[in-house]
Amino acid sequence: MSLYDDDQPKKKIVHEIGSDLSQLSVDELTARIALLSEEIARLEAERARKSASRSAAEGLFR
Repeated sequence: MSLYDDDQPKKKIVHEIGSDLSQLSVDELTARIALLSEEIARLEAERARKSASRSAAEGLFR
């Protein structure tokens, strides 16, 4: 084991909707914004994929 804990994985950023933001630094807020922006993009992509699948199914049964 080394003197420094560089080998330990970094703590995963977690954001709870509605949590107190007053104790977070500007860098922590920026990181959370990036995290949430990535999650929004992931959700929108999944919604688009499901909408396309649904539209294809509806077109098949018309």
